Amino acid sequence: MKKLSTLALVAVFALATWSCTSKTETTEETAEMAGLPDGELAINSEGSSVEWKGEVLGMKSHNGTVKLTEGNLTVADGKITGGKFVVDLSTITPLDSTYDAENTKEKLVGHLSSPDFFNVSEFPTATFEITSIEGADIKGNLTIRGKTHEEMVKNVNIDAETGKVSGVLTFDRSKYDVSFKMPVADLVLSNEIPLNINLAIAK
Repeated sequence: MKKLSTLALVAVFALATWSCTSKTETTEETAEMAGLPDGELAINSEGSSVEWKGEVLGMKSHNGTVKLTEGNLTVADGKITGGKFVVDLSTITPLDSTYDAENTKEKLVGHLSSPDFFNVSEFPTATFEITSIEGADIKGNLTIRGKTHEEMVKNVNIDAETGKVSGVLTFDRSKYDVSFKMPVADLVLSNEIPLNINLAIAK
């Protein structure tokens, strides 16, 4: 009987510990998604940006920004429930320093704007529309070059005090017909393009 009582006590302690742990993990998981005022919040395009990076594997990489033209977030009970933002692809701006007299920033922008990549003259914008929330991540539809696929913005962080929302979206460019391949067999341009998204809520 004493042995059974001891086992029961251990079981109750384990259950209580598990319950407390589960509650703590859930709180931490959703904490970063809370804190904004309820309603439809406009995004300040001037204070927002999307940072991009493209890499020739094992050789070099380019990085830069593109600007937003417009956007909004829908908030209920302090949490993001919907929204959309639009990126102006004509604002591609390289920020790295891997250039020379032959390979200039202007040449890179021209190539990225061409049909080899984003075909900006025909598809001047890219959009992301939120469809659901999963923990501290945001799921939505990304549209580039008229192609739409479901993507995830991960590691979403909300700073309610400053009105900043940030996260990382990594997409496979080949799914969106951004299919340029390096002409030299030994050089491979990564298909994975990470985007650091930085949104500023209009005040």
